[in-house]
Amino acid sequence: MALALPDRWVWDSWFVWDGDDCHAFYLCASKGLKDPEERHRAPSIGHAVSRDLVKWEILPDALAPTQGEGFDSWTTWTGSVIRADDGSWLMFYTGSSREDGGMIQRIGVATSDDLITWEKRTTPVIEADSQWYETLEQGDWPDQAWRDPWVFQKPGSSSWTMFITARHRHGDPARRGALGVAHSDDLVTWAVRPPLSEPHHGFGQMEVFQYAEVDGVPILLFCCGWRELSPERLAQWGKVDATYSVVVASLEDFIDFNSARPILDPSVYAGRLVQKPTGEWYLIGFTGYHDGVFVGELSDPCRVSATRESGLIVLS
Repeated sequence: MALALPDRWVWDSWFVWDGDDCHAFYLCASKGLKDPEERHRAPSIGHAVSRDLVKWEILPDALAPTQGEGFDSWTTWTGSVIRADDGSWLMFYTGSSREDGGMIQRIGVATSDDLITWEKRTTPVIEADSQWYETLEQGDWPDQAWRDPWVFQKPGSSSWTMFITARHRHGDPARRGALGVAHSDDLVTWAVRPPLSEPHHGFGQMEVFQYAEVDGVPILLFCCGWRELSPERLAQWGKVDATYSVVVASLEDFIDFNSARPILDPSVYAGRLVQKPTGEWYLIGFTGYHDGVFVGELSDPCRVSATRESGLIVLS
């Protein structure tokens, strides 16, 4: 495996290049917990750097839960990193709080000048809007989903878009996974917008979104565990936790998640697309359970391309 730690499990990851260096940020938790399912309530955001996506130098952790009261006093979960116009770095990430039992997810931000030392903003920058999205008191889900922010600029736009793991307010509770959306002109003030998805697509939740144009094909990536699939999708794809890709016709209209195609490789769950400076695209995910044992390591990079007919294609 490309990134494996002897004393900690690793799972969701996100990447950003600074010159020739690729910085990986990832969720990690101590193997001293014994039960790997407890890792979700004991994560830090780890940090490593590489030039080839295979050999990684482990750096000090980037973030950990806030001590004392705070929207992220229990967990610091998945996010993304972008560079602002002034050259500073921003990490948007998910937080949950001990004060509400970890039931409500919110999105916060931390800033850095060097990708090493990060300073958190103490209050969340954006929360779910019940006008469009399921909230805790409205829903039939164990928690209020509002996480995994993916921040990017649409082609030709100077404003910023955030894609968010969320839930629709209406429809079959088992099929309400939503592509949440927010927009900002300054990366400070965010306005929540209606979802770019419709319910009844067969996914109870769609996690860890990423948008990228892979070899000229606009691709939306996300993942879903098999337990959150509709019976129809489960019968079609089987009991595999998978990363899915969708070819995006427009970023202004509903995206057709019925056309999502899985990558049925359990070693690249929560996959991320990473483009080398030389232009080639790779997919990196994490290995979860194998033969009943949780592995918790990032995969070696898989070379990928894309077509409008098939979506993302693994080449090697």
